Amino acid sequence: ESVERHSAVEARQGVALDAEHFYVIGNYYIGKYRKGDAAKLAAWECPEGEPLTHLNAGKVVGNRLYLAHSNYPGVPALSSVEIFDTESLKWIGSHSFGHGLGSLTWIDRRDGKWYACFAFYGNRAKEPGRDPRWTQVVEFDDEWRRLQAWTFPPELIEKFGDYSASGGAFGPDGRLYVTGHDHQELYVIEFPSGGSVFQWLDTIPIEAEGQAFAWDEDDPWMLYSILKRDNEVIVSRIHKKD
Repeated sequence: ESVERHSAVEARQGVALDAEHFYVIGNYYIGKYRKGDAAKLAAWECPEGEPLTHLNAGKVVGNRLYLAHSNYPGVPALSSVEIFDTESLKWIGSHSFGHGLGSLTWIDRRDGKWYACFAFYGNRAKEPGRDPRWTQVVEFDDEWRRLQAWTFPPELIEKFGDYSASGGAFGPDGRLYVTGHDHQELYVIEFPSGGSVFQWLDTIPIEAEGQAFAWDEDDPWMLYSILKRDNEVIVSRIHKKD
């Protein structure tokens, strides 16, 4: 159920949240907006590729905004986490993964661990010997040391097509929710009891056409997403099944 819609010029890749604001993410620009009236409070931008090329999803932790970044559609893929101050949107740091893992599309944090999705593609960003089946979600500690990783089930990879999981975040029920690139669907994922492949539990229809999203931790089951073609932020209430 859509409850709010806000125009935002930055609405090209995704949205992140804290208690009072939402942060709208474009390829190499960010806008900070106040919840409720959507007043724009701050902005950040760089020329394309100087140094950032393709920001994706974001996660707010304390007074830091962590953003997934890659050189998409560059080959070989390069990925990093870019860090901004939430008050001023000033860039304050970076962690580079280099190449080999894929294109970083989203990050989230739970129980003191980072979870990051590294995508491979079947389009112009395709790497030799790699396709979307190589996409993985990696668990890291606070020093960005790899702990373990999982892949998506073949039937969900088929839904992604030549793209991959553009957005992902843990929901109020502790399960992992992901979106593709352009389908109006939110996929409910669960960690496997054994092995390395996620279980796909359910699909929720949404108005957003894929891309990165965020759950409002202060208002459970309130979802912030974007409609890329209209540069719009959509705030929706997800209703659980009885």
